[in-house]
Amino acid sequence: MKQIVLAAAIILSPVIAVADDKIDCTDPQVQMEMNYCAGEAYKAADARLNAVYKKAMAAMKQIDGYLDEDQRGAADALREAQRAWIPFRDKACEAEGYLVSGGSMQPLIIYECLTKLTGQRIGQLNFLVEGMGN
Repeated sequence: MKQIVLAAAIILSPVIAVADDKIDCTDPQVQMEMNYCAGEAYKAADARLNAVYKKAMAAMKQIDGYLDEDQRGAADALREAQRAWIPFRDKACEAEGYLVSGGSMQPLIIYECLTKLTGQRIGQLNFLVEGMGN
């Protein structure tokens, strides 16, 4: 019974620490903090991705607006590319996580991969936005 209680305490301790807002992501010291901070970095990158995707979609719609109806497709192409890219990113990072499968740093590796690939995609989408002079 003690093992079950100890396991529950270990599993719940990150939740308690996060709920108490005691994690300093400027200098995480233990693996749980590193995992949490990497997750927060990914959330921030994902929010930036969503913002730039909206701008890129607006740019593609603008391009479609210049084209004859039978030539349009920029917005649809971007939407399909994004829908294909998201599962690619997620599976690529899941695969990278297997390098440390079952280890306490597995979430860190996955979050760092998600953040890295999301940053790359932000750059690609920004290129589309900048190409329209926006």
